[in-house]
Amino acid sequence: MNDASTDAAPVSLLRTICGVQTHVTFADTGANLDRMLTWLAHPDVQGSDLVVFPECMLTGYCFASLEEAIPHAQPLAGRATEAIARICREKSMFVAFGMLEKTPEGKVYNSCPLVGPDGVVANYRKVHLPFLGIDRFVSQGENQYRAVDANGMRLGIHICYDGGFPESSRCLALDGADLLLLPTNWPPGADTFAKYLPNARALENNVYFMSVNRVGTERGFRFIGSSRICDPNGNPLADAPHEEEAILKATINLAKARNKRLIRVPREHVIDRWADRRPEYYGKIVEPHQLKRVIE
Repeated sequence: MNDASTDAAPVSLLRTICGVQTHVTFADTGANLDRMLTWLAHPDVQGSDLVVFPECMLTGYCFASLEEAIPHAQPLAGRATEAIARICREKSMFVAFGMLEKTPEGKVYNSCPLVGPDGVVANYRKVHLPFLGIDRFVSQGENQYRAVDANGMRLGIHICYDGGFPESSRCLALDGADLLLLPTNWPPGADTFAKYLPNARALENNVYFMSVNRVGTERGFRFIGSSRICDPNGNPLADAPHEEEAILKATINLAKARNKRLIRVPREHVIDRWADRRPEYYGKIVEPHQLKRVIE
């Protein structure tokens, strides 16, 4: 499904975006890289400016320890990003995918690189870490929330649990993001997130939003799919089935995301997403708050 408002938009402000909801093979980076390359050759993906894969697409998620995960982590400039970059050069596209990133210092992050024709454009390291899967063991990302340019399209990247913290999306939108990307590994229990969160984050920030989840079962955890693309009004543009592999695709109009002043009735009903903010009253949001994490 495409955004109807694109019909009258200049071609320079239109982008075709694509999310791939797919199975992931646990602890087999070779198989998962091959799976991504196969999807990138799919006819329905052709012509896309951006393709997004799920969280931990390269490795799987349900590792029982950091020691178990380390052999499957890769440096940012590694086999996977180099292979994806070759496809990006051939097809003039950008690709975001989840991986476990290993640094020279020996740290491991739950990361999402953005790869383009010239290689890695940006890399986001997950900031909010739930007590689940590999997130119990990786290092916390310390990156600032910054939008990144992908051939004139401003992208804001965060991962899964980050989406439950509206500050992440708001910071990315304030930095000029047109489209927020949320690669995820949502299991049962996150059904409400999948159903409502993309719509809410898109609406409150007046941006496009794309959540890309995986499907299948891994070490007893079932993943629920339900990926979605929303427009800046929070309306779904494309939905994936609950637990089947699927491609989501939509054409978006960057001008619609950049216009924060919505004139619904001239001089009678005007919504301005940025001018109407009152940050002087939001101090509680940034005050440090220490809670002891209790594990049942």
